[in-house]
Amino acid sequence: MIYLQLFWSFFQVGLFSIGGGYAALPLIQKQIVEINHFLTMNEFVDIITISQMTPGPIGINAATFVGMNIKGIPGAIVATVGCVTPSCIIVLTLAYFYYKYRNLWAVQGALSGLRPTVVSLIASAGISILILALFNGYSDSWQNIDFSQFDPWAFILFVIGFIILRKFKANPIYVMLGCGAAGLIIYTI
Repeated sequence: MIYLQLFWSFFQVGLFSIGGGYAALPLIQKQIVEINHFLTMNEFVDIITISQMTPGPIGINAATFVGMNIKGIPGAIVATVGCVTPSCIIVLTLAYFYYKYRNLWAVQGALSGLRPTVVSLIASAGISILILALFNGYSDSWQNIDFSQFDPWAFILFVIGFIILRKFKANPIYVMLGCGAAGLIIYTI
């Protein structure tokens, strides 16, 4: 039964995560943390962090890591197959129809309408992780945030990392390594 739940959860993630891996984060969170309770929010953030550090799409990496965490190698395989199956079916179907009807105004309009949706999904995932990092806890709304748990060091690292990325156009890998090293020093001393 757990294999079917893993497959179905990640099948839904793969089916509805239009826009790529970061857009899938709120969907993965909903399926894994809130609906099926496979992981806690802290475990979910750890898996997302690991998924970002390993090569490959974040959604597939997350599926593999969650499946491995739940049921070992068979769970990893089932979750990963569940995540990629809808994409394979959809891409093959869309490629056929796009090639056939690509010049129609309705097709171009539909693609233009999806762009803001993808941006909102990515922003939602980013805000959830930012709240968890800055306030040491998950909250599903602004009214439930425990402001007494504010972590000033996390905020300082966030601002410094953001400035270095935006103003100096630094390589994100170096910024991640630098923030990780700073966090190691700050949080272990």
